[in-house]
Amino acid sequence: MAPGSRCCLLLLLLLLLGVLGAPALGDPGPLEDVVIDRYYIPKICLREAQMGDFIRYHYNGTFKDGKKFDSSYDRGATVAGVVGVGRLITGMDRGLQGMCVNERRHLIVPPHLGYGSIGVAGLIPPDATLYFDVVMLDIWNKKDKLQITTLSKPERCNRTVENSDFVRYHYNGTLLDGTPFDSSYSKGSTYDTYVGTGWLIKGMDQGLLGMCAGEKRSIIIPPFLAYGEKGYGTVIPPQASLVFSVLLVDFHNPKDGVFLEHLEVPESCKRRAVTGDFVRYHYNGTLMDGTLFDSSYSRNQTYNTYIGKGYIIPGMDQGLQGVCVGEHRRVVIPPHLAYGENGAGKHKIPGSAVLIFDVHVIDFHNPADPVEIETVFRPEGCNATTRDRDFVRYHYNCSLLDGTRLFSSHDYEKPQEVTLGANKVIEGLNSGLLDMCAGERRVLIVPPHLGHGESGARGVPGSAVLRFEVELISMEEGVPEGYLFIWHGEPPANLYEQMDLNKDGGIPAEEFSTFIKSQVAEGKGRLMPSSDPEKVIADMFRNQDRNQDGKITPEELKLKSDEDQEKIHEEL
Repeated sequence: MAPGSRCCLLLLLLLLLGVLGAPALGDPGPLEDVVIDRYYIPKICLREAQMGDFIRYHYNGTFKDGKKFDSSYDRGATVAGVVGVGRLITGMDRGLQGMCVNERRHLIVPPHLGYGSIGVAGLIPPDATLYFDVVMLDIWNKKDKLQITTLSKPERCNRTVENSDFVRYHYNGTLLDGTPFDSSYSKGSTYDTYVGTGWLIKGMDQGLLGMCAGEKRSIIIPPFLAYGEKGYGTVIPPQASLVFSVLLVDFHNPKDGVFLEHLEVPESCKRRAVTGDFVRYHYNGTLMDGTLFDSSYSRNQTYNTYIGKGYIIPGMDQGLQGVCVGEHRRVVIPPHLAYGENGAGKHKIPGSAVLIFDVHVIDFHNPADPVEIETVFRPEGCNATTRDRDFVRYHYNCSLLDGTRLFSSHDYEKPQEVTLGANKVIEGLNSGLLDMCAGERRVLIVPPHLGHGESGARGVPGSAVLRFEVELISMEEGVPEGYLFIWHGEPPANLYEQMDLNKDGGIPAEEFSTFIKSQVAEGKGRLMPSSDPEKVIADMFRNQDRNQDGKITPEELKLKSDEDQEKIHEEL
């Protein structure tokens, strides 16, 4: 067929269609189905509305000329219903299916899928085409279950939430379309409650189970596990799905006791702390989410206290029982054994908070403790040992029980010298130096009541237990307390005459010193041991020269034993 013939036939066909009443070009005629314009589709669409789903949405309804005939916005309430089961006009039923939450659609509903030839008296005329602008807000189904997504979880999780546990958590609550309705963060405090006892909506009761402290979850709760048909006030509409972003801060059970974790225990642990012991320890105190609320390290001072006597919170009283010196221990304390429902504002401890103490035990002792003596080396054939009033020379190293070095005689040119029992050294060291042989080595553990006490001393913390490594270098037999010189036998009957070497009736310092030295040299007596014998003799002369005129007269010279006897008679 020629091209001209084809053109004539096409023109004839168009004329016939016009005669028969077919729509002219440019006029599509009546719509057969709903026209759907998905003008906004969210990037994430976890679910599309299906037949039988419950949905909540907002809409504006207009005619072709833009005149509004209805709006859910004007009523201040969303529309809730079931899609695809004939409860809506057919066009809306079809137009809502497949929508995502937060999706927006323009719908054009022809009359036969709307209100038909009847319309709605006073509102929608017959055979009206309807235009809807719709936003989907919520989708759920009666078969839905709780949707739990773990956002983050700590590496260590020794325990998870169970029914009847008391939990403290932060949350942000939104509707399914992202509209926020509540947040614990805005209140500046956690939400605290029991789980599984009916104090929470069912979905939250279920959603918190199995969580670890520090875990973050997203929990999507369908309306029938939330506030259902009634909603909640003005913030949660009826039939609303809820989305909670939850951070579990801590939890415990009212039946919980103290939980102990032994982080580091010294291989040698000869003794463990018991009730009545006085313990010095460092600690870091944190909440279960890691928030630091207190630290002895920040004060550069140990915490010192008796245990088992109620001076500290009950959980710590229990948690320190059985510790070793040098032990690192973690003590987890439930609130009913700590600061309870009220917390402790001074230390930034919230009410009902579980506390975690990481403890390092520096030392401990009991007020009844004696000096602990360990003989490291004792020479064979040891016959002479130190006694009270003996003069001794010794080397020592002094440290705290955690190994902190304090003092050492090796830092000086010569050993330490002291007369035992003369109150020149701490009581514990004095005791530890008794009954030693020359050359013997000992380790002494000195409790503070036999050391420097609660106040401590320069370089020594208060209430510190001290460790001494001592080595006895030499010893000299001493004299009784109060004496500077003693006779090995009876003193000469004519003592004054023997002292008065030039027989001039007076004994100056030189004659006195010469006589005393001769008595020592001949083994008839001995001076109080000292590193400076001349000073001892000078003190003796000063005591006898009662009028301090530089010489001793017969009336002034008296033996110490005679002086003591006179004092007794005077008192009687």
